[in-house]
Amino acid sequence: MTHSIQLALVAGGAGFIGSHLCDSLLAAGAEVDALDNFATSSPDTIAHLLDKPGFRLIQHDVTMPLPADRWYDTVFHLASAASPPDYLRLPLQTLQAGSVGTENLLQLAARCGSRFLLGSTSEVYGDPAEHPQPETYWGNVNPVGLRSVYDEAKRYAEALTMAYRREEEMDTGIARIFNTYGPRMRAHDGRMVPTFVRQALAGEPLTVTGTGEQTRSLCYVDDTVRGLLALARSGHPGPVNLGNPHEISVAELASEITRITESSSPVEHIDAVVDDPRRRCPDIGLARQELGWRPEVDLAEGLRRTVTWFARLLPEREPLP
Repeated sequence: MTHSIQLALVAGGAGFIGSHLCDSLLAAGAEVDALDNFATSSPDTIAHLLDKPGFRLIQHDVTMPLPADRWYDTVFHLASAASPPDYLRLPLQTLQAGSVGTENLLQLAARCGSRFLLGSTSEVYGDPAEHPQPETYWGNVNPVGLRSVYDEAKRYAEALTMAYRREEEMDTGIARIFNTYGPRMRAHDGRMVPTFVRQALAGEPLTVTGTGEQTRSLCYVDDTVRGLLALARSGHPGPVNLGNPHEISVAELASEITRITESSSPVEHIDAVVDDPRRRCPDIGLARQELGWRPEVDLAEGLRRTVTWFARLLPEREPLP
């Protein structure tokens, strides 16, 4: 089954991934309503879209009753704090976005007869005891730890989405998004790539948590968005992992960013993060088989594009070629 996207609601549309998703939907000829409360995002992220035909910005919180003036064929739920500093600063709001916000958007999708796509996360796997992580793995999450406000919000959102699918016979899909990076990330959002790039460009030490031996698998934002659209256009319920199976340690990532930026910044080890996963790598066999999707941008190229974008934010430094 192929689902056609003509009029989409993107909740979290001014966020990092959400703004790129809006770009791709508009480029494909769809009309897009981007909904955001700007708690962890900025209108600047989508300023380039404000005058584009078919685009509408709605400033609204998904935990409040939603506008009912449009009949969407697709509803994307990407509305949540996603970086650790944000969800640790906004614990209750993060839980509410995953619970109340998810239900509000599911009810809107039910009213419209929409396909509903939940942007979940690899954090549902916690500190995994199975590697790489397939969708059949149930995870190893601390339900009362500091990170639980994000991990459990997403796990609940998945459960709620499946309950609506079973009980209301809704057309739903769940994407488990692994670490994604690229232009438009906030320089101070606390995640590895923007933090290391900002520090390297400023000549500051790169702050590596713990030993730096913990691994991540980084997917360039264009690839993640292609995966979201492929899942949205399919009839697959998910969950489906979307990520790059190339695994790299945090220390290796810091070294690669200093090489690309031609920075002499040293590495400074700081305290490990509580409940920080030791390894993180997706099994993307299901996405390959069901969606025909795989990442196409390799890490060196994706980091080069990201560094070039961040370098433009620092007027005293010449942009990289």
